[in-house]
Amino acid sequence: VFFTDGENTLDAAQRQAFERYIHNGGGFAGLHSTSNMDKTNWPWWSDLMGGAFFRNHPSGADQFQDATVRIEDDSHPSTAGLGASFSIREEFYTFRDNPRGRVSVLLRLDPRSVGAEGDYPLAWAHKVGAGRAYYNALGHFAETWGDPRFRGQIAGAIEWAGARTSVADAT
Repeated sequence: VFFTDGENTLDAAQRQAFERYIHNGGGFAGLHSTSNMDKTNWPWWSDLMGGAFFRNHPSGADQFQDATVRIEDDSHPSTAGLGASFSIREEFYTFRDNPRGRVSVLLRLDPRSVGAEGDYPLAWAHKVGAGRAYYNALGHFAETWGDPRFRGQIAGAIEWAGARTSVADAT
């Protein structure tokens, strides 16, 4: 589970070991700021992240917004039991590239809830070699981490990434 950002987070040997771990069946869950990690000099990391890196988030008074999050796949262990949508106050990221088409999108921002238009995936999962990768853009606030819905998402994601669920091959 990664919750970090910045360049050169892992050195060359650590990167090679991590790539082997994932390709040989290991699991990964990246949270919030992880999409701002190693964006420039590790092409494999881009694949792991579904090709989506942090671009920006609203600033100033709009940086933290109350919004509606829509569930796109309620069969994944990270989204089971969430219903069709939920509201949350969060720092919502936009990404350089939309990962849709490369990953299974699990959650997306309802753009109308923040006066916007477009497609804004927030959580996704996919296979990488024999391994599994999950990312969730939520998690900026302590209140988010205290929300049982978010904790359930992360617990389900970790179970899925660790191949501990019966629906592991769903994405």
